[in-house]
Amino acid sequence: MTIRNVRVICTAPAGARLVIVKVETSEPDLFGLGCATFTQRHLAVVTAIEKHLKPLLVGRDPSCIEDLFHLMMVNGYWRNGPVLNNAISGVDMALWDIKGKLAGMPLYDLLGGKCRSAAQVYVHADGATAAAVCDSVRSFLDQGYRFIRVQQSGYGGAESRVRRPAGSPAGVYYDTRSYTREVLATLDHVRNEIGESVELLHDVHERLPPIEALQFARDLEPFGLYFLEDCFAPEDVDWFERLRTLSSTPLAMGELFNNPNEWKKLIAERLIDFVRVHISQIGGVTAARHLVSFAAQYAIRTAWHGPGDVSPVGHAANLHLDLWAPNFGVQEWCRFPEQVYEVFPGTPVVRDGYMYPNDRPGLGIEIDEKRAAEYPCPNDVIEWTQVRRHDGSPARP
Repeated sequence: MTIRNVRVICTAPAGARLVIVKVETSEPDLFGLGCATFTQRHLAVVTAIEKHLKPLLVGRDPSCIEDLFHLMMVNGYWRNGPVLNNAISGVDMALWDIKGKLAGMPLYDLLGGKCRSAAQVYVHADGATAAAVCDSVRSFLDQGYRFIRVQQSGYGGAESRVRRPAGSPAGVYYDTRSYTREVLATLDHVRNEIGESVELLHDVHERLPPIEALQFARDLEPFGLYFLEDCFAPEDVDWFERLRTLSSTPLAMGELFNNPNEWKKLIAERLIDFVRVHISQIGGVTAARHLVSFAAQYAIRTAWHGPGDVSPVGHAANLHLDLWAPNFGVQEWCRFPEQVYEVFPGTPVVRDGYMYPNDRPGLGIEIDEKRAAEYPCPNDVIEWTQVRRHDGSPARP
C-alpha cells in the first residue's frame, strides 16, 4: 500500500477558513482526513501541502506514521513554524485516520484505549454587561454545561468605550485598565448571583502588559477560576516564574505555541497547570501524543484549543486524545451550527456538557465535498488581528 495522492479541501461553512487534507492510498476507497487549518493564512498552508509535501509523500508507505512525521518536519530544514506545522498536521492526522480504518479501531483505541467515556467541555459566555454575561451563564447551565468561560464584550473589553487620539489608524482598540476592572466586576456579579456551582474560566488572550497580568491574576483569586488562560504572550513566558510565586490562580497556556521548546520549561518546572495548544499548530496527533506523555510526568493537564477555526476533523482528533489521555482536563467547544454537521458527517456531538465519540474507525469523520464546495473560503484581509491599545499603539491580538 502506498500514498497515491494528497489533496486539499478548503471550506468555510461557518465563516472560518478551514483547510482539510485528504490522503488517498493505492487501496480503493481507503483514505484519511486531517485538519491543517491556519485560518489567517490558509493559502500559505495549501501551497505548502500541494507544492512541497505532496511530492515528498506520494509513493511512500502511509503506515509509517512516526517516520513520515519526522521526515516532513526536517525535510524543509527550517522547522516549527505555523504554516509548515499545520501542513504536516493535516497529513499526520490523515495517516492516523487511515491506520484506524485499516485496524477497524477508533483512534483512541490505537493510542491505548479510553480513560473516560466522554470529555467534559467548556463553552463561552459573553455579553455587553455583567447582567447579560450572567444570563448567558445561566442559559448554559440549563443546557447541562458545568465549565463556562466568562468574557465581557470580547477580548480586551468593549471597543466602544475606548477614546482614541485624533488621526489614529484603523484597527480593533481596547483599554487594558477598563478591561480588567470590568471583568473583575462581572465575575463578582456572576459568583454572587450563581454561586459556586459552576466552574468559571477566563481568557486574557495575551492583551495585558505582563505587570498588569500579574496584578490581574492576584485579583482573580477570590473567584476560584478553573483556569486563567494566556495571561502572557509566548514571547513573555519568563514572567510565569514570577506569577507562580504571587498567585494561586490555575494557569493555562499554549494556544500560539509551535515549538516544543516553548512548553518544555513551563511543564518541567510546573509553571502552568494546563497546556492548551492548537494541535494542528504543533504538527498533529503524533506531536500531541508526545506532548501528552511529557506533560503527564509533571501532572500537567491538557485543554486543547477548540474554537470555530479548528475544523470538525481537528475537533474529532482533540476528542480522541481527550478520551485516551490520563491527564486530560477540559476541552474547549465552539458549538458548530447545523450546516457544519452537514458538510462534516460524524462531527462530535455534546450532550449535558460532555462530548461523545461515534466509535467509527479512525477519526470517525467524513467530508461531503459537494456541500463543502458550497462554502468557498473568502480571501479578504483579516481585521480582528489588527489590534491596538487605546492610544493607537500596536498590540498583540
